[in-house]
Amino acid sequence: MEQLFLIRPSMDYESEYLAFYKEWKESGEVMIPWVISEDRSNFQAMIQFLLDSEQRKNIPSNWVPSSTFWLVNENKKVIGVVNIRHQLTEILFNSGGHIGYGIRPSERRKGYATKLLSLSLEKAKELALEKVLLVCDAKNIGSEKTILKNGGIPDTDFMKEDGTILKRYWIHL
Repeated sequence: MEQLFLIRPSMDYESEYLAFYKEWKESGEVMIPWVISEDRSNFQAMIQFLLDSEQRKNIPSNWVPSSTFWLVNENKKVIGVVNIRHQLTEILFNSGGHIGYGIRPSERRKGYATKLLSLSLEKAKELALEKVLLVCDAKNIGSEKTILKNGGIPDTDFMKEDGTILKRYWIHL
């Protein structure tokens, strides 16, 4: 597999990130992790918001700090995005988890998600997390396989109010 890197959001990748966003938007799929849907109209402000979130600056009081990284290849193409929450609220414990990640639609089924999660676990360890919770929709077989390949240990499933079953996994770092 080609060289892949996790980088912090940066103005240097504006055109690549916007191409990533456009492709995802045109797919009509829900954007996961949530940070992909952040307003890009002022790209610099979006970058600052993501960087501030890591320091718990300028975020709502009920939010937890989180670190966002972009998965890029040696050609600077943005392949995926990950958001790592530094702690969990009760809602996140049940249905969000520590790590949310997504791969751009045209790059799926190529092993990128497994690599993205592996690199993300290294970042979570740097944040002094000892174990992380990952959550995926029970119908998302690809995500479930990715979590299991990275050492996911099944925990109790969670049922959302709409009846959707979420599978929950712990990974010890």
